[in-house]
Amino acid sequence: MNNAAPTIYAENLSKTFAGFTAVNNINFTVDAGEMVALLGSNGAGKTTTMMMLLGISLPSSGRASILGHDMATHRYDALPRMNFSSPYVDLPPALTAAQNLSVYGDLYGVPRLKERIEELAVALQFKDYLHKKFGSLSAGQKTRVSLAKALLNKPTVLLLDEPTASLDPDSADWVRRYLMQYQKDTHASILMASHNMQEVERMADHILIMHKGDILHRGTTPELFAQFNRSNLEDIFLDVVREKVPA
Repeated sequence: MNNAAPTIYAENLSKTFAGFTAVNNINFTVDAGEMVALLGSNGAGKTTTMMMLLGISLPSSGRASILGHDMATHRYDALPRMNFSSPYVDLPPALTAAQNLSVYGDLYGVPRLKERIEELAVALQFKDYLHKKFGSLSAGQKTRVSLAKALLNKPTVLLLDEPTASLDPDSADWVRRYLMQYQKDTHASILMASHNMQEVERMADHILIMHKGDILHRGTTPELFAQFNRSNLEDIFLDVVREKVPA
């Protein structure tokens, strides 16, 4: 950790829906140049947390801030410098990949947009279907285009939900290496939700483990290994989901 203010900051963050607590008073930070993984089973509160960090969902209590801006009240001050990718949020299916990227690039005011799209199409290996309708693409192809959308404006804050979902092992490895190099080159802050434990072990500086709306465990991979007396994150994940107390 450094002495600068954290890039991503969640303070006593909670979200309740009709009496159900989806996120329960969580606290965490992500520093500049840091990659933090957010782990948890389906329904643990990861997506709700991401939505509050994006300013799409308002907290029931607490505060989420990005780059010093409260996302409930001043998210438009932060949005030009951040972006988000999820394979579960489709882009308009009737538009081609290139058209989708052009629309989002215009929204972000990306300079030399055509060249930026071409650069990403080559880098993420989807140039061959750049001019095909998004709705006709395979799940893996959609993942690549969605990731390109998230990188269009060269964000300093990147929220990733399952960044390598539906990709074959070779393509997934390539994307991981690309993201790690992007972070190294730009000093970006990345919060990543993933169910791929090997991916998290390889990429994350710190790990947050959510269960039923709470962050129950946090630390580096070696710290969690020692805490649970385990040698891999998958076993730790299963212990948390099955509510086994660390030895």
